[in-house]
Amino acid sequence: MTTVATAPTYVTPYELRLSLVVAELRQSADVPEAAAATLAEKILRALDHIPEKVR
Repeated sequence: MTTVATAPTYVTPYELRLSLVVAELRQSADVPEAAAATLAEKILRALDHIPEKVR
């Protein structure tokens, strides 16, 4: 039996957060994948500009 080793896929924390927001937008509203990804990027960009103490 031959097994092929695959390299582990590294997902950055930003990519994880982005995919969570995209999934929530897709689940909560009838939004296409591309639009959900664009909105998710804008949402995360806005959240990243809020100071940590306020969040």
